[in-house]
Amino acid sequence: QVQLVESGGGSVQVGDSLRLSCAVSGRTVSSCGMGWFRQAPGKERTLVATITRGRDSTYYADSVKGRFTISRDNAKNTVFLQMNSLKPEDTAVYYCAADADYGFQIRPYDYDSWGQGTQVTVSS
Repeated sequence: QVQLVESGGGSVQVGDSLRLSCAVSGRTVSSCGMGWFRQAPGKERTLVATITRGRDSTYYADSVKGRFTISRDNAKNTVFLQMNSLKPEDTAVYYCAADADYGFQIRPYDYDSWGQGTQVTVSS
């Protein structure tokens, strides 16, 4: 059974940076397509960034392009989301997700394993 545990969230000011981590157990992170999603109160869960299985191709939501970077460390079996130049609209619960399929997976139902989420709050 795959388990995902996010960490690294917190409360920061506009323009600050955070790095979220997603520790994976039960499957090697290199054999997964991985995604970061976020969900603000009263809103749908939406994709922030994804990295494909195999080629490590990445895809970002337009709202975070140039500010966020997804990466994986196979030795640590962990996926990261580096978030720079944070804005108040980045405030949400951030979720890590994993799936064994290849190719870009941009919808929540593309993923079969989820973490519990970590809160990110950006204040002006």
